[in-house]
Amino acid sequence: MAKVEIVASLYEEINKKFKQKSIEILGHLKSLEHSPSKGKLLGTVGGIVIKELKYEGFRFYFITDGFKLKCMNEEELTDLLLRFVRMSDKKEQQETINEIKHILRTIGPGGLL
Repeated sequence: MAKVEIVASLYEEINKKFKQKSIEILGHLKSLEHSPSKGKLLGTVGGIVIKELKYEGFRFYFITDGFKLKCMNEEELTDLLLRFVRMSDKKEQQETINEIKHILRTIGPGGLL
Protein backbone atom coordinates (compact mmCIF):
# COMPACT_ATOMS: atom_id res chain seq x y z
CA MET A 1 0.00 0.00 0.00
CA ALA A 2 1.39 3.39 -1.01
CA LYS A 3 1.38 6.45 1.22
CA VAL A 4 -0.52 9.55 0.08
CA GLU A 5 0.62 12.92 1.39
CA ILE A 6 -1.15 16.21 0.71
CA VAL A 7 0.95 19.36 0.98
CA ALA A 8 -0.39 21.69 3.69
CA SER A 9 -0.98 24.61 1.30
CA LEU A 10 -3.05 22.39 -1.02
CA TYR A 11 -4.99 20.96 1.94
CA GLU A 12 -5.92 24.47 3.04
CA GLU A 13 -6.87 25.47 -0.52
CA ILE A 14 -9.17 22.44 -0.86
CA ASN A 15 -10.87 23.19 2.47
CA LYS A 16 -11.28 26.86 1.60
CA LYS A 17 -12.67 26.26 -1.91
CA PHE A 18 -14.89 23.21 -1.35
CA LYS A 19 -15.98 23.56 2.31
CA GLN A 20 -18.21 20.50 3.14
CA LYS A 21 -17.33 18.67 -0.06
CA SER A 22 -13.64 18.71 0.88
CA ILE A 23 -14.06 15.49 2.89
CA GLU A 24 -15.26 13.67 -0.22
CA ILE A 25 -12.44 15.13 -2.33
CA LEU A 26 -9.75 14.22 0.20
CA GLY A 27 -11.17 10.68 0.29
CA HIS A 28 -10.89 10.55 -3.50
CA LEU A 29 -7.24 11.60 -3.29
CA LYS A 30 -6.51 9.07 -0.53
CA SER A 31 -7.95 6.30 -2.75
CA LEU A 32 -4.56 6.21 -4.48
CA GLU A 33 -3.19 4.33 -1.47
CA HIS A 34 -4.92 1.20 -2.76
CA SER A 35 -4.43 1.79 -6.49
CA PRO A 36 -1.36 4.01 -7.02
CA SER A 37 -1.34 3.59 -10.79
CA LYS A 38 -4.49 5.71 -11.16
CA GLY A 39 -4.18 9.11 -12.78
CA LYS A 40 -2.97 10.47 -16.07
CA LEU A 41 0.78 10.71 -16.68
CA LEU A 42 1.75 14.29 -17.59
CA GLY A 43 5.51 14.12 -17.70
CA THR A 44 8.76 13.17 -16.03
CA VAL A 45 11.49 15.39 -14.63
CA GLY A 46 14.65 13.66 -13.43
CA GLY A 47 12.92 10.39 -12.53
CA ILE A 48 10.05 12.16 -10.75
CA VAL A 49 6.69 11.47 -12.39
CA ILE A 50 4.00 14.14 -12.53
CA LYS A 51 0.45 12.78 -12.70
CA GLU A 52 -3.02 14.25 -12.43
CA LEU A 53 -6.23 12.99 -10.90
CA LYS A 54 -9.47 14.58 -12.09
CA TYR A 55 -12.47 15.35 -9.95
CA GLU A 56 -15.50 17.28 -11.26
CA GLY A 57 -13.66 19.70 -13.53
CA PHE A 58 -10.69 20.16 -11.21
CA ARG A 59 -7.29 18.57 -11.56
CA PHE A 60 -5.14 17.52 -8.61
CA TYR A 61 -1.45 17.07 -9.41
CA PHE A 62 0.85 14.69 -7.59
CA ILE A 63 4.46 13.61 -7.90
CA THR A 64 6.08 10.27 -7.19
CA ASP A 65 9.15 8.16 -7.92
CA GLY A 66 8.73 6.94 -11.49
CA PHE A 67 11.00 3.92 -11.14
CA LYS A 68 9.14 2.45 -8.17
CA LEU A 69 5.75 3.06 -9.75
CA LYS A 70 6.73 1.38 -13.00
CA CYS A 71 8.71 -1.61 -11.74
CA MET A 72 7.02 -2.77 -8.55
CA ASN A 73 3.77 -4.61 -8.06
CA GLU A 74 1.13 -3.56 -5.53
CA GLU A 75 2.51 -5.62 -2.64
CA GLU A 76 5.96 -4.03 -2.97
CA LEU A 77 4.69 -0.45 -3.03
CA THR A 78 4.77 -0.02 0.74
CA ASP A 79 7.42 2.70 0.61
CA LEU A 80 6.03 4.62 -2.38
CA LEU A 81 5.09 8.18 -1.54
CA LEU A 82 2.50 10.01 -3.63
CA ARG A 83 2.62 13.72 -2.82
CA PHE A 84 -0.22 15.95 -3.99
CA VAL A 85 1.22 19.37 -4.67
CA ARG A 86 -1.16 21.54 -6.71
CA MET A 87 -4.73 21.93 -7.91
CA SER A 88 -6.20 23.74 -10.92
CA ASP A 89 -9.26 23.99 -13.09
CA LYS A 90 -9.29 23.42 -16.84
CA LYS A 91 -8.33 27.01 -17.69
CA GLU A 92 -5.17 27.05 -15.58
CA GLN A 93 -4.11 23.48 -16.32
CA GLN A 94 -1.07 24.14 -18.51
CA GLU A 95 0.30 26.96 -16.34
CA THR A 96 0.12 24.72 -13.27
CA ILE A 97 1.89 21.83 -15.03
CA ASN A 98 4.63 24.17 -16.27
CA GLU A 99 5.04 25.60 -12.75
CA ILE A 100 5.48 22.10 -11.26
CA LYS A 101 8.05 21.16 -13.93
CA HIS A 102 9.96 24.41 -13.41
CA ILE A 103 10.16 23.89 -9.65
CA LEU A 104 11.28 20.28 -10.07
CA ARG A 105 14.02 21.33 -12.53
CA THR A 106 15.36 24.23 -10.49
CA ILE A 107 14.87 23.27 -6.84
CA GLY A 108 13.84 19.60 -6.85
CA PRO A 109 10.94 17.82 -5.12
CA GLY A 110 11.60 19.66 -1.85
CA GLY A 111 10.54 22.92 -3.48
CA LEU A 112 6.93 21.79 -3.75
CA LEU A 113 6.29 21.55 -0.01
